[in-house]
Amino acid sequence: MSTQESQDLDEVNEVTLVGRMSQAAEQQVLPSGSELWKFRVIVGRPPSPASRVTVDALDCVVWVKRTARVVAKWRAGDLVEVTGSLRRRFFSPAAGGRVSRCEVEVATARLIRRADG
Repeated sequence: MSTQESQDLDEVNEVTLVGRMSQAAEQQVLPSGSELWKFRVIVGRPPSPASRVTVDALDCVVWVKRTARVVAKWRAGDLVEVTGSLRRRFFSPAAGGRVSRCEVEVATARLIRRADG
């Protein structure tokens, strides 16, 4: 890619995941009083001779109340679609220190299919 081509590109941070819920979403109230919902989406990987890993477990977080109402109803095994951006969040756990975590900050969420049972 030429320098001119790279200068013409806009930076993009867009994520779309379609996968299964590992468990129901959990609400968390931060010391600041902010509320978020956390959950993990399990997404299958295509077969690869370079790795025996067959799935990715991807952490997601929801800050927007409207979207939180949607994910709060999801159960383990539900097939879901989320869109958003990859974010690196820094925080101080109760045990002390400083920790960072990469998560998908969910902007939209929809249930595709309920899990059996």
